[in-house]
Amino acid sequence: MNKLTVLFGLTPPQGAGNSADAHSSMRIIAGQLKGRRLRAPKGYDVRPTSDKVKGALFNILGPRIEGARVIDLFAGTGAVGIEAVSRGAAHVLFVEADPAARAALKTNLAACGVSEREAEVWTTGGVAGLISRLKRHPESVYCLIFADPPYHRPETFRLLRPFLAGLGLAPGGWLVIERFHAMDQPPPVAPVSHLRSYRYGETILDVYAKSESP
Repeated sequence: MNKLTVLFGLTPPQGAGNSADAHSSMRIIAGQLKGRRLRAPKGYDVRPTSDKVKGALFNILGPRIEGARVIDLFAGTGAVGIEAVSRGAAHVLFVEADPAARAALKTNLAACGVSEREAEVWTTGGVAGLISRLKRHPESVYCLIFADPPYHRPETFRLLRPFLAGLGLAPGGWLVIERFHAMDQPPPVAPVSHLRSYRYGETILDVYAKSESP
């Protein structure tokens, strides 16, 4: 079965963290693209996953990332998905609705030399469009999931619900959600269960898994 990773990295509330520090840390931290700098649109309010949390995320994923096909939901400028390619993922599907962020994402992919075989930028209806596609094609299942909705916008949480119930996950597949520590842990729905949460300063990574049995 083809492997796919979907990455969820929830942005903290507006004003949390240091914007300048976040922009200066937008780089690939390991793998074949290590050290490459990533660009964000001028004036774009982005709080990318920090190097510490990004490194922790990929340590948690471990060998699951090697050869995996990946979905990076709410991808922003592509920091997590490009990191996945750098660390050996076979293919990443980037989902980002904001035109400015999507343009920067494409610039970053080109600057890092990521080929069309390794990456695709989804442009049909954002995350909601992808959810519709997965519901129409239940055979499209993936082994790993991660995403990045801005959690100060409540409507983005509704878009997580299908994934917390197993949409797009293969049996035994993982879903990882990054959230601000003051937020409640998003509840899973069977056949998905919560495995463990990891805290790094103000950030928490919640790891979920879909049952191996039907």
